[in-house]
Amino acid sequence: MQENNTKHTVSIEQRKSITVSGVESVSAFSEIKIALTLIGGEKMYVVGTGLKITAFSKSSGSFTAEGNVSGVSYGGKSFASKLFR
Repeated sequence: MQENNTKHTVSIEQRKSITVSGVESVSAFSEIKIALTLIGGEKMYVVGTGLKITAFSKSSGSFTAEGNVSGVSYGGKSFASKLFR
């Protein structure tokens, strides 16, 4: 498996909002799941309830959403599995 080292940041504030940098596009979205494509092609998924995109700038790569954020995963793997390999 090839490692993608494109830099991005993820900030979750009290599980009520999420901000991500390094976003190329929003691939799909609903109130329970948002699919993002990061610069470099890697997929990132935000899951929760009542999710609503509040800001996205393709030129700066910044993305913000609000709602009850319950998890983040990359390309189908959980966030924890990515941290503790």
